[in-house]
Amino acid sequence: MTHKITDIKGLIVIEPRVFNDKRGYFMESFSQEKYKKLLGVDFVQDNESESKKDVLRALHFQNPPFAQDKLVRVVRGSVLDVAVDLRKSSPTYGQHYKILLSAENKKQLFIPKGFAHGFVALEDNTLFSYKCSDYYNADAEESIVWNDADLAIDWDITNPIISERDANAQKFAIFETKFIAER
Repeated sequence: MTHKITDIKGLIVIEPRVFNDKRGYFMESFSQEKYKKLLGVDFVQDNESESKKDVLRALHFQNPPFAQDKLVRVVRGSVLDVAVDLRKSSPTYGQHYKILLSAENKKQLFIPKGFAHGFVALEDNTLFSYKCSDYYNADAEESIVWNDADLAIDWDITNPIISERDANAQKFAIFETKFIAER
């Protein structure tokens, strides 16, 4: 596998080695030993969601002490994936990173603790998979509204399908972070 460090400290794009032949392809999508060496993280939970085209799921995170590192990828379809830096002392606080993740490009994104995360499905039946370094805790979960003017994220969509919870999420201007810059 190869990896690329992004302009926002902590975010890492991973490209697994893919072996193609006339039968299809093979790839190692995860190896605890290799990913632990690269990321320094133990993953304890796998999650998966299926979304219709134009479903937007954003911008979610869990506060400390239940914060989660995530390793995200698309198994079927494609998404525009977004991570927002919530680490107050970070020089990139409030900035976001966007990447196209797809079954075709097989890229993965490592999102460390201290980031909000979301995506918009670009195809019907998009299957999104992610590993987490801590278990889900409903009391620690928060979200920031997906179309917050201060974040200025261009989702490249005009009428997303969103949940009521995501539509009523807090604005970034009133958000009080509990994260400090690590890594």
